[in-house]
Amino acid sequence: MITLLVTILLSILGRQFNFYIRGIDAYAGYCMGAATFLALAHTFSYGEHIRVTLVLKRFTGGIRRGLELWCVALGIGFSGFFAFYSCKMVWWSWKFNDISTSNDATPLWIPQLGMAIGTSVLFIAMIEEFFLVLRGKPLDDTPAELARTE
Repeated sequence: MITLLVTILLSILGRQFNFYIRGIDAYAGYCMGAATFLALAHTFSYGEHIRVTLVLKRFTGGIRRGLELWCVALGIGFSGFFAFYSCKMVWWSWKFNDISTSNDATPLWIPQLGMAIGTSVLFIAMIEEFFLVLRGKPLDDTPAELARTE
């Protein structure tokens, strides 16, 4: 996030003082993408992802735990699929020496690493959540932070 801020500030200063850093816009985009993907697991662990609890709230006990496990298992499938293909994309970009089409000509595997690492850590966080729910983690109806903001 700090690197994103610095690249945007350099771009603004460049327009004000007539200098141009080649590829600064592309680097700002790479930083934004990396910040987004690297925050996925942390956001998930703190329950800040958007969750549809309209149906889950209607159930209690074992049925609710089963539905919660099913939802997390589905999330494991999707995040695992995304992580696998993100890592595969990084590998192929590195293998074929794929470079950015913008004027910075950055090897694409470098900015793609943020997405691959972020999705892989999200996949691990989903697996952890599955086992926590399986072992009896309490299912809160509404997180405390959400209750304060509603």
